[in-house]
Amino acid sequence: MPKIKPLDMKLIDLLFEMEGGYVLDFSDRTMSQFFLGELEIDIDDPLFAADGTSKARRLRSFLTLADIPTCVRALKALWQYRQAALANQHKDEPVVNAEGRFLTLIQGLESGSSADVIKGDPFAAVRQVNVDQAAQLKRALLDIHKLAPQARGYAFETFLQQLFEASNLQPRAPFRNTGEQIDGSFQCRGDIYLVEAKWVVNPVGAGELHIFQGKISQKAAWTRGVFISYYGFTDVGLEAFGRGKSLICISGKDINDALDKHIPFADVIDRKVRAAAETGSVFVPLDKLF
Repeated sequence: MPKIKPLDMKLIDLLFEMEGGYVLDFSDRTMSQFFLGELEIDIDDPLFAADGTSKARRLRSFLTLADIPTCVRALKALWQYRQAALANQHKDEPVVNAEGRFLTLIQGLESGSSADVIKGDPFAAVRQVNVDQAAQLKRALLDIHKLAPQARGYAFETFLQQLFEASNLQPRAPFRNTGEQIDGSFQCRGDIYLVEAKWVVNPVGAGELHIFQGKISQKAAWTRGVFISYYGFTDVGLEAFGRGKSLICISGKDINDALDKHIPFADVIDRKVRAAAETGSVFVPLDKLF
């Protein structure tokens, strides 16, 4: 997330006329339309109203939570809107050296990050699963234990769809291609993940991991995978499976721990992927990541 310094935020307040809770000449309606149309972001999302519902407070919250590329895109779009409004109204620039100071701010943000725009939901990792939602998911998970063994696998797939939806990951239900079954997919940070879900008594070994890796290898080069085994994975299997793969592993304990801590699944994916990139290991327990 961008570290906007207090003095920089004061400049933003000044440039975009945020005194008194306003932002330029936006009404609530036109500000919503602007953010949806220009940035495909819902500025009315409760995520941005934690410090208040005024337009200025929501914008400050947005800038605090946004990843750097999204923050820069928003500021540039607001600047263009501001300049067009001044030109249309035939007004002189009211702020001394406004353009130079604005460009310095943007350069400072861009110099600390890649300029690549992050696709998908740039706020997924800062969303928390609310208490009621977490409790509901926990109950659903416990209810699976009460089912007959044959029914648990299907119920687990349904539960995972609900878990993915709680983090706005645009899940797709299980589907079948020629000769193979995929237990679903979701999108996180612009990346597509195929899902393999297992609710079996014994921990998963290397054989099943290799089969899933084979499915991923037959897809587009950018496809990733998540193998979710409620009863975990064998140490021998993980060692035999090796490192440097295009999938990550999640256990039932990981899911329970995340729900207990109200950690969104998108954040779990982010941490798991980073751990895999840094260590080469496809499975790092959640309690070592948070």
